Amino acid sequence: MQVVTWLCSGMLLLVQGSPLEIDFNKPPPTSGLLFPQDSETREVRSLDGIWHMVKGSSSGLINKDNQENLFEKGLSQSGRHLIPMAVPASYNDITVSRSLRDHVGPVWYERSFFVPSSWDRRLRTWLRFGSVHYRAEVWINGQHVVRHSSGGLPFEAEVGGVVNFGAENRLTVMCDNRLDNLTIPQGELHEDGDDTSKRTRQEYGFDFFNYAGIHRSVLLYSTPLVFISDVSVSTEYTSRKVGIVKYRLWIAGKTTTKWRRNYYFRVQLRDQQDEVVAQQVSRHPFKGRLRVHHARAWWPYLMDHEPGYLYRLKVELFEGDSEIEETSDDDRLDVYRMSVGIRSLKWDNNSLLLNGKSLYLRGFGRHEDSEIRGRGHDNPLMLRDFNLLRWIGANAYRTSHYPYSEESMQFADEQGIMVIDECSAVDLEGFHPGLLQNHMSAMEQLIHRDRNHPSVIAWSLANEPSCTLQSAEYFKSLVNYTRNLDHGRPLTAALATPTDEASKCELAGLVDILGFNRYNGWYSTSGRLDRITGPVETEATMWHNLTNKLVIMMEYGADSIESYRSLPSLMGSPDFQRQLYSQHFQAFDKLRENSWFIGEFVWNFADFQTAQSYTRIGGNRKGIFTRDRQPKEMAYVLRRRYFGLAHKLNQAKMPTDLEEYVVGESNPSKQADHESGEDIDMY
Repeated sequence: MQVVTWLCSGMLLLVQGSPLEIDFNKPPPTSGLLFPQDSETREVRSLDGIWHMVKGSSSGLINKDNQENLFEKGLSQSGRHLIPMAVPASYNDITVSRSLRDHVGPVWYERSFFVPSSWDRRLRTWLRFGSVHYRAEVWINGQHVVRHSSGGLPFEAEVGGVVNFGAENRLTVMCDNRLDNLTIPQGELHEDGDDTSKRTRQEYGFDFFNYAGIHRSVLLYSTPLVFISDVSVSTEYTSRKVGIVKYRLWIAGKTTTKWRRNYYFRVQLRDQQDEVVAQQVSRHPFKGRLRVHHARAWWPYLMDHEPGYLYRLKVELFEGDSEIEETSDDDRLDVYRMSVGIRSLKWDNNSLLLNGKSLYLRGFGRHEDSEIRGRGHDNPLMLRDFNLLRWIGANAYRTSHYPYSEESMQFADEQGIMVIDECSAVDLEGFHPGLLQNHMSAMEQLIHRDRNHPSVIAWSLANEPSCTLQSAEYFKSLVNYTRNLDHGRPLTAALATPTDEASKCELAGLVDILGFNRYNGWYSTSGRLDRITGPVETEATMWHNLTNKLVIMMEYGADSIESYRSLPSLMGSPDFQRQLYSQHFQAFDKLRENSWFIGEFVWNFADFQTAQSYTRIGGNRKGIFTRDRQPKEMAYVLRRRYFGLAHKLNQAKMPTDLEEYVVGESNPSKQADHESGEDIDMY
């Protein structure tokens, strides 16, 4: 029997024979990371703005810049060229430098900041990053404070021991965009050139640009010395309109049992009129449940006249002299508030139910992508995207192919937009145990961050992974691990496995919702509009019969260039895109007769940037909206379908501007099809 061993991150990983047997410690659980907020006891300061940046070395596969100690004296003392750089933003498209746009390797950010003198001694001081892609190391005043790998996810460190209160401090961040066969997502690194001019070249299989930089806000915030470190919430909504909010609370700053017994929480739930609808006092082990009679449920957009209804949970931490009684003299130590949507999510092999009603998802795969900012978070862009989602009648999207900003998750809660929350595992292959370790960590961090959002209705493990014998054991381990964390959501994945190899895809039978990506008429049977409806029906049915699971089409679509018109239609024209979608709509309407078919997601919401290729001039053009968020012709057609589905399934009111006046005849008979020459009935 063959035994192969790897040594990864200080742990011995064993792969013995077949099937794969993996023996290693699971990733350490994430703690804390509540989204920073101002309150009676907390203060938040933004470090966003214009920073200095230095481009690191592009030679060598190993980071050599740390050996130069760029963090010790500051970038201004390094003798390197300083580049003004916006935070948050990807650095790639801001300057006019080709070498910076295509840079592979580390870059260095730096800025100065002050910490109020009032934060010293009586408060804890924290530094938090919303996302740095991909690997980050952080120093304050030349002292290392934190490192993190995995873009799209937050990380933080308590920095009170290294900052100067009431004085200037220097913050240095190294950001490294290199991806390899163990990172999530994966990539390959190559060295080009001779010994005197070696440069690193990055290759990756995913079809979007590997934007890099400090992508989300950098925040400095304070907490009390003893503080609320974490809050976990789950909810139920009964047929009698009773809402149940289950909560668990954590304290940090004190560890002894004796001290813990004197701490307690006062928990209040308020409605949107600021009326207290439920409250209680919670002592160790700091968990409980609130009952809300005549509760307002959280509903998705177009399923209720007031979608996205949120309550406000107020959590106050007190310290008293008694272990059993509360008095007015007890010290209030900390206050934290968060939104709560009351809803029940249930599923089986034939239906996905929210508050007892069947869900049919109509929406998009998306990207956090825009001109100049790249993947950097931008509030005006986020608001525009959500306005377009509501304008077109969508009720859901998938965070393809990485976690989206915390601000966008909060806004999805408010707007009643459902989210399939996906980690960064895209196009996986070469299933090394070290990759599994990082994949588990990415899922654990994602679920910890987003578990309290009512908008999140599923966790997506991966997009288009390869299906092999080795991947089967890999995904068994991943699914078993994730099920212990899932916090009341089904698991899904988006598969692109060829239909003749479907039986080899072990992952398909492990998830609760089978998502499949297929581009009939585009990548498959290119240009053949007559080879779409039947194959889509056949494949969806095949996946259900094979797995006995819920099925959703996660991706379908076609590129279109608005200025390119063609009659008869040709690939790349808006005319062809419209007809390709029409063929899919026919398949979906037949599939909707089966309760196990639960949704249709267009690829993509908007055009987006990719790596340069002769097949990707100007990026991926499959968007329903242009990259600057203007509607293509197909947007108006899709709007009619999505609102039509909402009206048919949920009795939603149709917009008055959905159809424009064309002709006033009340009984038109027939009209010639200008393309085929055949007669068609208009009604």
